[in-house]
Amino acid sequence: MQVVAHRGASHEIAEHTLGAYLAAIETGADGLECDVRLTADGHLVCVHDRNLVRTASNKGVISTMDLDELDAFDFSSWKNPWSDLDDESPDMDPELGKVLTMRKLLETVASADRRIELAIETKHPTRFGGLVERRLVQLLEEFGWTGDDSPVRVMSFSFTALQRVERLAPDLPIVQLVDKAHHWPMLRRVIPRDWIVGPGIGELTDHPGLGRRLREAGRRVHVWTVNTDEQLELCQQLGVEAIITDRPAYMLERVRG
Repeated sequence: MQVVAHRGASHEIAEHTLGAYLAAIETGADGLECDVRLTADGHLVCVHDRNLVRTASNKGVISTMDLDELDAFDFSSWKNPWSDLDDESPDMDPELGKVLTMRKLLETVASADRRIELAIETKHPTRFGGLVERRLVQLLEEFGWTGDDSPVRVMSFSFTALQRVERLAPDLPIVQLVDKAHHWPMLRRVIPRDWIVGPGIGELTDHPGLGRRLREAGRRVHVWTVNTDEQLELCQQLGVEAIITDRPAYMLERVRG
């Protein structure tokens, strides 16, 4: 079972920061997960929310801001707001807590001394529509990562967005995310057999039939966000291929141990 770090080692370190991803790599995570949005000046950045309220204490909206504007914010202090008063808190390079571009994350993965897979979620709806996927595929092409040997897979809750990716880069693995169990009867009729299915652990827990149907159908399954022993055990019982977790070090110990 592959252990994928959800927004990096986000249980301990602020999500989507370079520091969180470097920590996940250091712990031995098999893969990294990130969300991607497009700035007003056309840069792909690793941010989950459409605005900065939660992660940078600002009301700015990502799609209306340039990269230079985003670069001025601290994206890490919210995780440990009292660190300045903690004498035992380690000093952190400010660069590790700034906004992270998709390019920088790809460079980080490319420079690693082992293969690390990358699960990239495109966020929708967005004012840029399909431009997000086009920009992403263009960037992956620069790295030579659109072939069948690519370490990258693209995920989304948007079926239309994933169709777009498949047209632009037919060899890239695709993950259809599922946040409601009752959506599956419709989705199973339209998503191709070679697409991976990505249900949330909450839906698998609350609706046991969903996991059973996925297993009986022989579907490849990647599950988010798996953080407890009970959740891991359920995924193991279902033969899940990959788990996405906020706690990669903890889950690696459980899976490998």
